[in-house]
Amino acid sequence: MADRDPNLVQSVDRALAMLELIADHRSGIRVSDIATALGLPVSTAHRLLTTMELRRFVQKDLGTGLWIIGQRAHGVGESYPLHDSLVLPARPFLRHLRDSTRETANLGVIQREEAVTISQIESREIMRAIAPPGGRVPVLNSGMGKAIVATWPDDAIRRLIQRQGLRSMTSKSLSSEESVMQEIARIRRQGYAVDDEEYVIGMRCVAAVVHAPEGEAIAAISVSGLAARVTQESTYKIATLVCAAARNLSDQLAGGGTANS
Repeated sequence: MADRDPNLVQSVDRALAMLELIADHRSGIRVSDIATALGLPVSTAHRLLTTMELRRFVQKDLGTGLWIIGQRAHGVGESYPLHDSLVLPARPFLRHLRDSTRETANLGVIQREEAVTISQIESREIMRAIAPPGGRVPVLNSGMGKAIVATWPDDAIRRLIQRQGLRSMTSKSLSSEESVMQEIARIRRQGYAVDDEEYVIGMRCVAAVVHAPEGEAIAAISVSGLAARVTQESTYKIATLVCAAARNLSDQLAGGGTANS
């Protein structure tokens, strides 16, 4: 445990110490062993674990009774190496997009076959549609997810559908392999993807893919907002701005571009 400090929040310190301990025991660890290692009553350790479990930072293996690291902790950890290499270079482009469209600008990646927002510049509008950073969306219900998946070979996309199935989040969600492949063909033709109220009714998102210097699709940039403002008519104009931002970020990552200011 950390030394006592006037700025130390004891419960936070204990929770972080637990995460470190659990991470060191990849096969899992019992609550009694956690309590002993950290000098805590078992009841206190259990309350902290239960709180973190609700936030998906830890989880209990019901078969063994052992505690292991949860999905959310993995997601937070995965975002760390992306910060300097991708998030920081993207921020000026996201800010420019937000200012140009007055809607929320996002940067997302695919992690464990879900679309994850890793950075965001919020709209200044009072009514705004926001999927916060760290939020996970089924890949094929997401504009950013579809933009990235459209760069994959067709057989890889079909295998994704077979593994995951298709989730009908709204009445507009893609509901068959045929509809997915038709949508992928459309994305490839036009160069951008649209989440047309496929995850949340009343929200529309326009996304374009970001390429690594080696050429593979590593992320996507999007603009999302209320469908009443991000209308069918304005989609092309927004898509032009989103595609330019994604292209310019790709160029910068390759060492050949400069950020918008």
